[in-house]
Amino acid sequence: MYELLLGMDISDEDGYKQYRQEMLPILTSYGGSFGYDFQVSEVLIAQTPEPINRVFTIRFPDEDQKTAFFNDPAYQKVKAKFFSPSVRHVTLIASYSL
Repeated sequence: MYELLLGMDISDEDGYKQYRQEMLPILTSYGGSFGYDFQVSEVLIAQTPEPINRVFTIRFPDEDQKTAFFNDPAYQKVKAKFFSPSVRHVTLIASYSL
């Protein structure tokens, strides 16, 4: 199992919710899933100056499946339509194999 721990600054909750709904079937087709998902009200310590208001984990069977998912043309289309307008910053906190 390969997992990413991500922090994001979401500017449009409704747009991001639509993104999640649209990308979920694509994610599951690659064996991916979400592990944890938190809305964050205050960040006490960070290694980046960008704000973070959401923290979550996303998992894949392996790193190759992660790469294939993010490169999938259908995913890229959903990302452009819903993710890009609703997320200001993405911070990769960690990536690791379980």
